[in-house]
This record gives sequence, structure tokens and C-alpha cells, in this order.
Amino acid sequence: MGDLQKRNRAITARRQHLKSVMLQIAATEQEKEKARRETEKQNYLSEHCPPLHLPGSMAEVQELCKQLHAKIDAAEEEKYDMEVKVQKSSKELEDMNQKLFDLRGKFKRPPLRRVRMSADAMLKALLGSKHKVCMDLRANLKQVKKEDTEKERDLRDVGDWRKNIEEKSGMEGRKKMFETES
Repeated sequence: MGDLQKRNRAITARRQHLKSVMLQIAATEQEKEKARRETEKQNYLSEHCPPLHLPGSMAEVQELCKQLHAKIDAAEEEKYDMEVKVQKSSKELEDMNQKLFDLRGKFKRPPLRRVRMSADAMLKALLGSKHKVCMDLRANLKQVKKEDTEKERDLRDVGDWRKNIEEKSGMEGRKKMFETES
């Protein structure tokens, strides 16, 4: 047991030592990186920004301000012109896209199918589930009674008695009578 504990302590001590060495190396690397960035910044500023020479008299300071304002105005005009060009080209692009959609069609229209739908189902689809009115069109139709049609048929058959007698006269008429009875 004692030997195992000594071994574990040695392993943890070694880990601690390695961590501290790694942290020291990382800290020195960070300081080197920071110094390198500072020198890069100084080099960039010396290249792109000439040192500022402040004139001694008030007239020279005013002249310097006028020059700076003129440069600012020129830059602002250029910026405005660029923005106008961008807006104009984006508007043209939107118009062209709209024309393209109009020519090509926004979406492919599927062929329409005939749908058989009752009036109730149509009202339910249009008005939603709140629809309570039943619209049964067949109930509104006038019903024809069968008795009336049977009476009309009897009157029609008997209506012209001369035809009826002519059809029954002779041998063919009697033959027809026997065929209809059986």
C-alpha cells in the first residue's frame, strides 16, 4: 500500500510540474505575440499615417482644417455616389427578378381536377367548423307523387278511345290483346 501511494504522489507531482512548465511557456509565447503585434501596429501607422506636423500659427491651423474638411467632403461625395449606384443597381436587379418571375411563372400550376363536393362540405370548407346550417338542396326540390303519374298514364291510355278501338280491331288487334293478357 505504501509503495502504491508513493507512486501516485510521484505521478501527480510530475503532472503538476508539467502543467506549470506548460503555463510558463504559454505565458512567454503570449508576451512575444503581444510585442510582435505592437511592432506591426507601429510599422503600419508609420507607413500609412504620416506624422502630424502642427503648425505654429493660427492661420496655418485654419488652413490645415480647411484641407482636412475638403478631403472629408470629397470622401463623403464619393460615398454618396457609390450608395446611389448601389441602390440603383439593386432596384434594377429587383425589377429584372420580377420580370423573370412573370415570364417563367412563379410556380408550376398543377392541372385542375374536378372535385365532387356536396354543398354542406363546400360551406364547411369556406366557413370553417362554425358552420351549422344544413343546406340540403334535394329537400328543397318539389316532390312528385307517384299516384299523380299513374293517373295521368291511365288517362293518357284511355284518352283517345278511337285509337284504342282501331288498334284492337281485326285479327292483329285480337292477337295483341291475347299477348298482353298472358
